[in-house]
Amino acid sequence: MPTLEAHIVKARRRFRLDVELRLEQGQRLALFGASGAGKSTVLSCLAGIEGPDAGRIRLGDTILYPPNLPLHRRPIAYLTQNDWLFPHLSVGANVTFGLRGHETNGAGPWLEELKERLALGPLWNERAREVSGGQARKVALARMLARRPPLVLLDEPFTALDHPAIHDLVDAILKWQAELGFTLIAVDHRNQILERLCPRAAAIEDGRIVQEGPWAELEDAPATPTLAALLAP
Repeated sequence: MPTLEAHIVKARRRFRLDVELRLEQGQRLALFGASGAGKSTVLSCLAGIEGPDAGRIRLGDTILYPPNLPLHRRPIAYLTQNDWLFPHLSVGANVTFGLRGHETNGAGPWLEELKERLALGPLWNERAREVSGGQARKVALARMLARRPPLVLLDEPFTALDHPAIHDLVDAILKWQAELGFTLIAVDHRNQILERLCPRAAAIEDGRIVQEGPWAELEDAPATPTLAALLAP
């Protein structure tokens, strides 16, 4: 499993994003900060939705930038607030949509595990437009994990879900992260969710990382007043 090394420079309206990250295989890191601090921009550049203005992004031997590697060639799973399901396709077709021919070899047992753990079996042949919001989140999660990616990016994917659904999905992600060993970077405005997902956090303010370390370290001695306010009980 590859190491992620990234230096992302990107002009925003209010500031110039300049963030450096290095994660060894299997590490889990939360990006934490106020709305508009640049967290989602970092994930968007890693995923290839946006191209950085400068810097470099490398995942093992794969150079993601520069130049900006096309989306379909990136060994990355990206889950956002939007499900981006194909409404006219079945749940099963949505889950397996991103699998190329060579990736389907031996995928049967893994797909069965995803179906069972996320209770998608009864919905497998239903059109995606017919499932509930919570079920759509599970379909998107299954599609994200179907390729067994080495890097998973989560950008507030639990928005609009109730607490039991969030708890169940976080448990599922942690279980599969331990099993597959993928590297995980997560963004959410609720630090309680991030603390369950990731043992370490990088706090971002105005496009810069102002502090990085275990959650206890950030909570005991926050580097800035803004971070202290965000972490206050």
